[in-house]
Amino acid sequence: MKTVLLVLLMVGVFGAAAGAAVWTLRASEPPTDERGASPSKASAPGSVAPTKDESMSSAKAGARKISRAAYDVTPLSKSRVDELAKKLKPEEAAVILAKGTERAFCGNLVDNKKDGTYVCRLCGLPLFASDAKFDSGTGWPSFFQPFDKDHVAYEHDNTLGMERTEILCARCEAHLGHVFEDGPRPTGLRFCLNSVSLEFIDKGAPWPEASRPIETQVAYFAGGCFWGVEDRLQQTPGVVEAVSGYMGGRTENPTYKEVCYENTGHAETVMITFDPKTIAYKELLAKFFRYHDPTQLNRQGPDHGEQYRSAIFAATPEQEDQAKKFIEEQQASNPKFKARKIVTQVVGAQRAGKFYPAEDYHQDYHAKHGGHCAMPEDE
Repeated sequence: MKTVLLVLLMVGVFGAAAGAAVWTLRASEPPTDERGASPSKASAPGSVAPTKDESMSSAKAGARKISRAAYDVTPLSKSRVDELAKKLKPEEAAVILAKGTERAFCGNLVDNKKDGTYVCRLCGLPLFASDAKFDSGTGWPSFFQPFDKDHVAYEHDNTLGMERTEILCARCEAHLGHVFEDGPRPTGLRFCLNSVSLEFIDKGAPWPEASRPIETQVAYFAGGCFWGVEDRLQQTPGVVEAVSGYMGGRTENPTYKEVCYENTGHAETVMITFDPKTIAYKELLAKFFRYHDPTQLNRQGPDHGEQYRSAIFAATPEQEDQAKKFIEEQQASNPKFKARKIVTQVVGAQRAGKFYPAEDYHQDYHAKHGGHCAMPEDE
């Protein structure tokens, strides 16, 4: 009788306060509310979590998914997961694979206060950072946000007579715990984890290969209002991140107002971090030419001024050579430019100057507010 009461007490406390599932049924649709309208719909702010079916179909199609932190989060195949699972101890497999729950206050990471990163025990993907960890008093490691929103997946869980949201590793689907809406600012969320699902890497310690980001490159494009250019390029497969900012000017740390009204010489520019194994620089040039009109001098559509000029700021001498050659080819062979001169500037790495990120309210403007600057439709 005491054993039964102890189990019921643990389930009740865990479901109400910490939320790692003992057994979990998975629903077909992910949470979509940024703050989570109910525990069953909690999600990381701004995220849209992929369902299991969506992830597997993406993997079958051979798509390579890269997070904004530059990690390959393409769902692993079942055979690869099975191979990784061979290293797990029985008590680890009981939680990570069978969705069990470790006892409260028994995990080795509950009271860990060291600086570092928490990675998936099964596949090594970074999941949470120490600067997002807090003491929830529940007996399980708690965090208010993930390392990267694309590193955590979500599934509805209606077991044990409760509606909750299970959290899993987005790459290998290892069971991690649950997320609740009673966390601290700035997210108001509490990601409640099983210690056994994680491994901790001290700050400054070498990272294992499985926990390292992919090799990326950067590119800089100016094509009028950066809201629309950033929006389109961010959605391009192979682009890890797109950041709006200013480049090619004469002053340091310019503000939007200064760029618009004080003749600083900067152009509204988008910095692209991309995966060269997925998309080549020449392909990005082609996308850029579709997303703006390279024949308009110091303007794009209704926006007039030097800050709206068409320009390519090369990050390397190789990029400069490719950009010049690309423009020559387009001018000579593309019917669109037969009677219209391409006026896009190509500025070498030594003359391009520093890229200055724009104010926060300019970043992800389309994602935050909907719509974007008028641009040619992608083909």
